Amino acid sequence: MDDLRELYQQLILDHNQNPRNFREIKDADRAAHGHNPLCGDDIDLYLTLEDDVIRDIGFLGSGCAISKASASIMTTVLKGKTRTEAQELLEQFHRMATTGEGDPKKLGKLTALADVYKFPIRVKCAMLAWRTMEAGLEEQPETITTE
Repeated sequence: MDDLRELYQQLILDHNQNPRNFREIKDADRAAHGHNPLCGDDIDLYLTLEDDVIRDIGFLGSGCAISKASASIMTTVLKGKTRTEAQELLEQFHRMATTGEGDPKKLGKLTALADVYKFPIRVKCAMLAWRTMEAGLEEQPETITTE
């Protein structure tokens, strides 16, 4: 179990230091802004949808390792998913992040963040990108906040 935990920590650090899809999408269909005042995390998320499928997704921002890694892993997992699949993953990820329970087969790389539930203040860091993505899909113009 310690080896698995170390592997997950390495994955989080890698996604923090080398975030995937860390870019603005100039011709994005949707964009949303999220902020976590407790930790100072800040994210701008960009989505391109085609026939209700996420064809491209990117983000810019700054924040703690958990926030940035969560956004990075999320973007790799959601590319090519439908809006419904994205919402289902958000619900599964939220359950895992708040209770530690979840299906590793469905969550894949996201299980690297499974222990975040043990640190309630970090749950908001992990959820920021997901709530911002949800706001982007719903075209909510206001800043999403974890408060």
